[in-house]
Amino acid sequence: MAPNSRIYFDYNASAPLVDEARAAMLAALDLAANPSSVHAEGRKARALIKKARRQVAALLNANPDHVVFTSGATEAAAMVLTPEFTMGRSPIRMGYLYVCAADHPCTLEGGSFTAEHKTQYPVNSRGIVDLEVFSRLLTQHDHSCGLPLVVCHHANNETGIIQPIEEIGRIVKAHRGVFVVDAVQAVGRLPIDVSAGIADYLIVSSHKIGGPKGAGALVAFSDLMMPMPLIRGGGQERGHRSGTESPANLAGFGAAAEVAAQNMEDWGATSKLRDCLEAGVRQLVKNTVFYGQGEYRLPNTSFFSMPDMKAETLQIALDLAGFATSPGSACSSGKVGASHVLKAMGVKSNEGAIRVSLGPTSSQRDVEMFLEAFAKIAARAAA
Repeated sequence: MAPNSRIYFDYNASAPLVDEARAAMLAALDLAANPSSVHAEGRKARALIKKARRQVAALLNANPDHVVFTSGATEAAAMVLTPEFTMGRSPIRMGYLYVCAADHPCTLEGGSFTAEHKTQYPVNSRGIVDLEVFSRLLTQHDHSCGLPLVVCHHANNETGIIQPIEEIGRIVKAHRGVFVVDAVQAVGRLPIDVSAGIADYLIVSSHKIGGPKGAGALVAFSDLMMPMPLIRGGGQERGHRSGTESPANLAGFGAAAEVAAQNMEDWGATSKLRDCLEAGVRQLVKNTVFYGQGEYRLPNTSFFSMPDMKAETLQIALDLAGFATSPGSACSSGKVGASHVLKAMGVKSNEGAIRVSLGPTSSQRDVEMFLEAFAKIAARAAA
């Protein structure tokens, strides 16, 4: 590998900005007006935001009026994970929060729910929600204290394992619950149809699909029932999220969503590259453990452990060799520790795991170069 060349295999942490998003952002930066202003300049800025709302809605087959822009997925999670909702002028209370043990930390935190009003439901050793235990938990829910609010990730950010969202949604509805789906890793990689009514709310992020950081959305199936605003003020976003919107960030988000919708089928080629990488790693180190292999999972994600080598050691070695990978979730700057996802799956290993997440620009040559570097690292470890 040339001294200054690098290969990016960390798409689950953040996807590179797509050209269309960059162009949309640069054009939007020329508009100085506040999008809430009623003069011509303000209306131009407002038109960019309306276009972005339509583009994000189209990717999810949602009603544009049901897209609430936020600063990112973490804010969207904090907004919707609250006991306090309204239906028109009538208050609706969520009595208890049920969150998947393998969820992303932004939903595991539980938003505004106190510790005594939330619980985790388990996944099995395959990383799939234990539907029997989950259903039993909801059967025991006391509706006198409010509705059950359930949150679950569509696809796991570490293993790539895809949850049976339709089955989970049916169980939630059967128990008169409200269902929030963290779709951050699934959007743009899997077809998602909000209009099907499986989920009441979706959490999405811009920078996971090639848009800018600092933008996300809470997308609702219907706006008849909505969470109380997390951020109050000037009443932007139809009163659901106050604060002056960023036309540049949202224009980039919208452009990335449009590109993602057009390129959905390209992920099939990415899955072949992922499978090639895994086959090569296993050939080099026979007892490598791949988590989620054989399960329905994202086409780009490989999460594996090398025996007798800590994940952070392997990640550093790969970084020095020119590859951007991750020892699990990149949810906290500089933070490396045991994977809560593997713990939820009952994995006892203390080595952790390395996550390789490819993208539409990844190539066969990239995979071959990765395997060449991996072979050298494995040889040094065995020496």
